Amino acid sequence: MNSETCTFDEAAAVTPSEPAPAPAVRRSLSLRLRVSLVLTTLAAALVMAGTLMWLHDARTAIGEEVTAAHRVAAQWLMVSAQGTAAGDPAWSEDRLLAHLNAVGRIRAHQLEARGANGQLLYRSPPSAYKIGRDAPEWFARWFEPGLPTLTLKASSLSLSLQPDPSRSVLDLWDDLSAAASRALLALLGLFAGCWFAIDRALKPLGQVMAALDRAGSGNFETRLPTDGPAELAYLAAAFNGMAGKLDAAVADNVRLNHEQAVAQAITERLEADRIAISRELHDELGQSITAVAALAGAIVQRSGDAPQIRHSAEVIRDVASRMQDDVRALLTRLRPPRNTPDQTLDDAVRSYLATWSQRHPDIALHSELFAGPQPLADDLTLAALRIVQESCTNIVRHALADRVRIRLLREGALLTIEVADNGRGILPAPGQAGFGLAGMRERVNALSGSLEISSPPGGGTRVRARLPITPEGRSAAAATSLAEAATASPCPALS
Repeated sequence: MNSETCTFDEAAAVTPSEPAPAPAVRRSLSLRLRVSLVLTTLAAALVMAGTLMWLHDARTAIGEEVTAAHRVAAQWLMVSAQGTAAGDPAWSEDRLLAHLNAVGRIRAHQLEARGANGQLLYRSPPSAYKIGRDAPEWFARWFEPGLPTLTLKASSLSLSLQPDPSRSVLDLWDDLSAAASRALLALLGLFAGCWFAIDRALKPLGQVMAALDRAGSGNFETRLPTDGPAELAYLAAAFNGMAGKLDAAVADNVRLNHEQAVAQAITERLEADRIAISRELHDELGQSITAVAALAGAIVQRSGDAPQIRHSAEVIRDVASRMQDDVRALLTRLRPPRNTPDQTLDDAVRSYLATWSQRHPDIALHSELFAGPQPLADDLTLAALRIVQESCTNIVRHALADRVRIRLLREGALLTIEVADNGRGILPAPGQAGFGLAGMRERVNALSGSLEISSPPGGGTRVRARLPITPEGRSAAAATSLAEAATASPCPALS
């Protein structure tokens, strides 16, 4: 058998010669997209965690910076305010305002001076650093150091020192925005890299899927190489083993179907021959024997004065009568099992056994016929009757038995035929079975059934056949095993 190999490095896909309709598949995210999203999401979570830690540290640093500047400015402003309040000529109100104006902006703070009536006399100028820009209000509130506004009295002046970390917060906002942009680009790059890397890593799966599609269409000759990565090598080995078993199963099924077809053809030919022989026996031999009997009877009537001739004619007439009985028995065996369409298998077997028992009164016959009240298929009825007939013939010819038990049992989708005797037993060696046993096996095989011939420990012979009743049951039996042991209760050998 030729084997076809799909290589992982080749891009040619294996396509089935006759594609079968694919079953409906629920659409979902592909494996590479899922893995890429998971890795990117994990990286984004790590970046977010690092960003939160960095913002926490930056908030602490801004708070420490504003607090330190606030302490220095507060000490300087308190000294100046005390000098003005004490009436020191060096720290008059005008001198203090001029000094504040000369100092200008205090780092991270805003300073105001108001007169006795609340008018604004001085306000520190805004920072020239990134003038006109501020961080979002929600972001700035999160970084507020929480320091209260310091208010001092310098004579009639009221000094207000208010913390203002807006420039530091704006720097942090700009740094965060730039870092977020870089992180977003990095995550996009990571997603694209994962996508292409996983796509390349999973590329051999396309060949596996193509091989599975071809196997699904009935072509089991495809084989996959096992020299790739460990996971794919294991998958390829499992696929090759499955394909090999399926290929062997298909070959066995083809052989079995062929054997069944041959057995069916032989059985049909044998039945046709039986019908032809029975017709010839009835039309030709039967009429000839009847004519011989009539002639012998005429001789007997006309030979009253010749005792020797009369005796010979009577012998001829008796022999012809026995020959007629034998021909009728042969016709009974050769004719089809059912005379009418409504006749059941039980009726056909019962009719045959009645004739057989009359011809062999020295053999005790016990029958249990439970094939059911409904007529079965013609081929099944014929096969069952022929099995019973051949078994009974073998008992007369070979068994030397004086007791016989025949059983028909319908169990679900199976028909069991059992014939048991208490004779000397018969176990033909393989290949040495007679024509009768070979014919039984051919009939059983044609119906996808099973046949068992055994000699129980108590002696005798038991023939047991199991036949599927429905075509579906025959298909299922052919697909599993024809040699499955019977599960029905056995018909015991007679002692």
